[in-house]
Amino acid sequence: MPIQQLPDHLINQIAAGEVVERPASVIKELVENSLDASAQAVQIDVMAGGQKLVRVRDDGKGIDKDEIALALSRHATSKISSLDDLEAVASLGFRGEALPSIASVARLTLCSKTPDADSAWQVEADGGVISAPKPAAHPQGTTIEIHDLFYNTPARRRFLRTERTEFGHIEKWLRRLALSRPEVSFTMTHNQRTVLQAPAAKTEEGQRQRIAKICGDAFGEQCIYIERESDGIALSGWIGLPTFNRSQPDMQYWFVNGRSVTDKTLAHAVRHAYRDVLFHGRYPAYVLNLTMDPAGVDANAHPAKHEVRFRDGRRVHGIVSQTVDVALRDTKPGGHNVTPIPMTRESVFNQGSMPLHAAAFQGRASSAGVSETLAAYRAMATAPLLADLPEHATEVPPLGFAVAQLAGVYILAENKDGLVIVDMHAAHERITYERLKKGFDDRNLVRQPLLVPESISVAESEANLIEENGEMLAGLGLVVDRAGPSSVTVREVPALLKNSNVESLLRDVLSDLSEAGQSNRIVDAGDDYLATMACHHSVRANRLLSLDEMNALLREMEQTERADQCNHGRPTWTTVTMSELDRLFLRGR
Repeated sequence: MPIQQLPDHLINQIAAGEVVERPASVIKELVENSLDASAQAVQIDVMAGGQKLVRVRDDGKGIDKDEIALALSRHATSKISSLDDLEAVASLGFRGEALPSIASVARLTLCSKTPDADSAWQVEADGGVISAPKPAAHPQGTTIEIHDLFYNTPARRRFLRTERTEFGHIEKWLRRLALSRPEVSFTMTHNQRTVLQAPAAKTEEGQRQRIAKICGDAFGEQCIYIERESDGIALSGWIGLPTFNRSQPDMQYWFVNGRSVTDKTLAHAVRHAYRDVLFHGRYPAYVLNLTMDPAGVDANAHPAKHEVRFRDGRRVHGIVSQTVDVALRDTKPGGHNVTPIPMTRESVFNQGSMPLHAAAFQGRASSAGVSETLAAYRAMATAPLLADLPEHATEVPPLGFAVAQLAGVYILAENKDGLVIVDMHAAHERITYERLKKGFDDRNLVRQPLLVPESISVAESEANLIEENGEMLAGLGLVVDRAGPSSVTVREVPALLKNSNVESLLRDVLSDLSEAGQSNRIVDAGDDYLATMACHHSVRANRLLSLDEMNALLREMEQTERADQCNHGRPTWTTVTMSELDRLFLRGR
């Protein structure tokens, strides 16, 4: 065939292959247009999984009569006008392809009214042919109806799944959009039955309720709010407690400048922050919003705008990982409400390794001296009931006071809510591990030169990565030189990892660098070693403890970061409330 110019209608249908994959793609594009128009309420109506009808109505700014037909023209948009705008996209849509692409594979009706217009105006498109605008009755905002999707492209229609499957994809996208804009109300019906009704949420508690509606009550009850701004990058949202984890990463929502995306750098940053508090093979749940200068993120990296590319991914990775890590440090009994009061008494069960200083049992700072505190511990040994506490013990600490040891494994304590059960080995393991990590932080990093430098064959692209990131690797204790186009030489490793498999460690680091532009493998390997040390130096099962020792352990837990879980992700304590105990014994009936 000779080279020829394709007709506009065919060009639009080709573009539709990238933009309109299924009915859910139509919902995504239309709702994003509504959000760009500053809509405060969006109504979505779907019939037959979106194959027969998709209707999106909003109360946004609307489209002027002179522009309503132009809105269905290819590459016509009000969101960018120059290359500078394209390099700093602040809106969800910007290419002007969505509406003409949809109109080329469906029957489309567009009706819109601006705030200052006397009436609304409506245009129709059938197979890409656009009618002349005509007056219509419509409130301020825009309504777009899509009938018979892919009616003129039967090959595409045959690839659609069942009604239930297609509607499942629509629900998935709408959940994401509703999470990205909590201040906008969303309502959706399917076959004239309301399936989602999310009112506008403008307070923190309202946002929690919306998250609970979309992600489930369990997540709503077991998530914490985080917010931080640093170096022009703001991170906010909700992260699930380590006790709320998933078998797959199906509840991980990222929004960059309001756009729902999947990004390896962001996912890696959060995964690293959770590394010490989750079982291997388990995944955290979160809903996080990243806001930054649009010029620092490329929103045009994916045809369907599902992915973004950061101009400084390493900086973004560091801020995200550090923010989530700091929030997880407070997953301990009592959270921020406990202030440590050091004592000189060493706990007997530390086996002479590192001193475990017991804290006073008051929840907040007190004027009680060391002698008074020790006297309080002795009083608890004979009268451990809350009613018999010393007078200066005005507040009960989160884990209460020990009353007994069960089967040489669990500490039983009483707090203001009821019964507290503590796994003493898991709890002491976390305490020891956190202390070891503080002793081996970056400031104490020691590199160990290898007696015989190890030569490793790598791909040329991997050798380039090592050369580009040599300074960063050296900062982590790994000194690697490029020896040839596809070979490198490891000369120094962190002293803590001198007996590790150097080649395996380097290849894991390279895998992370190529995937996320950042690697924490060396730090993680060091933490694994320290975790093993902590496990071996922690109190074991069947070790009988006195009440003083048990109470000292409880106080240490209240001051230790991430004390709600051991190093392997197991919970260290739980509580059984008085109401639950009453229910077990049918009290009050």
